[in-house]
Amino acid sequence: MSPSTQDWNHFVNGGTEEYYMNLIADAMEPYLLSSGIRWVRNTPDMTAASSIAQSNHGNYDLHLALHSNAAPEGEAGLRQGSEVYYYPTSAAGKRAADIIAENLKEIYPYPWLVKTVPTTRLGEVAKTRAPGVLIEFAYHDNLEDAEWIKANIAEIAANVAYSLTDYFGIPFVLPQAPRRGTVVVRSGWLNIRQFPSTESQSIARAWNGDPIIINGQWNNWYVVNFRGTVGYADSRYIRIPR
Repeated sequence: MSPSTQDWNHFVNGGTEEYYMNLIADAMEPYLLSSGIRWVRNTPDMTAASSIAQSNHGNYDLHLALHSNAAPEGEAGLRQGSEVYYYPTSAAGKRAADIIAENLKEIYPYPWLVKTVPTTRLGEVAKTRAPGVLIEFAYHDNLEDAEWIKANIAEIAANVAYSLTDYFGIPFVLPQAPRRGTVVVRSGWLNIRQFPSTESQSIARAWNGDPIIINGQWNNWYVVNFRGTVGYADSRYIRIPR
């Protein structure tokens, strides 16, 4: 996850692109945690280039850049809308961008101004190993757009997190306080699964008495972190102290 590091891009009503995009990223994290999405995030002292390098150093499923936009010189304050960028030949990037744009239409005041845009000129979609998507949520040099971003940080964060769960094919789980539990099985082991289904692949095994962290719950499944493996476990086999 790569919120803007552009502290020189000022909102027309105060504050910077870097500041508000990091607020959105902050607000996204509890949703990602409870929904079972693992992430690595850049820091404000990084640049676009170092954010790309950090992304390419790992093995990630998606590179997501969070930005606000500004019109070209001579058109400042005249443009509005959300733009979601992806690399033209990346099927996964296009799919992610389409999902994000469709959901942003539900919260942006003028849904007909939300669009996806293929591009080869933005490094965070053109130079990343993982499929890349760069969101320009709205124009920070337009007063109405800038006010929309500031007034809807939490809603924007939830909307994008929901899009990510759709992209990964997992349930969207509202933020919940992490809890510690203990595996309780009479024989064998507890499967930690990739998706909340007994038909899903087992990605780890937990044994009777093993400690486990519960980050969320969807129906009868817990979203768990077991020794660094994030997945789903049948809630019947985990005891949580009262």
